[in-house]
Amino acid sequence: MKAARERMRERLRKDRPMTVISLRMPEDVIEELKEIAPSLGFSGYQPLIRAYIGQGLRKDQARMENSQVQVLTESLRKHGIADQIISAAIAEAQLKSA
Repeated sequence: MKAARERMRERLRKDRPMTVISLRMPEDVIEELKEIAPSLGFSGYQPLIRAYIGQGLRKDQARMENSQVQVLTESLRKHGIADQIISAAIAEAQLKSA
């Protein structure tokens, strides 16, 4: 899995390659997306869908990264590493990745 900083850098590139997909959605959902997109500052419903997918993806990625931190934390505790040291190491790592 790519580091959060690397993923963010890639997301900010304007020339990211795009892939065409086909997605079946209820017509009423598409109509509602078309109605709400301009009020949220989107040029159309497709950019809004991409934004919604991106938000969900980032949320799930953060949850997975946090769960990996939890697994590592538990492992370090089993090996006798003090919580204070674990907390300090996590805080230091988060500062470096921000």
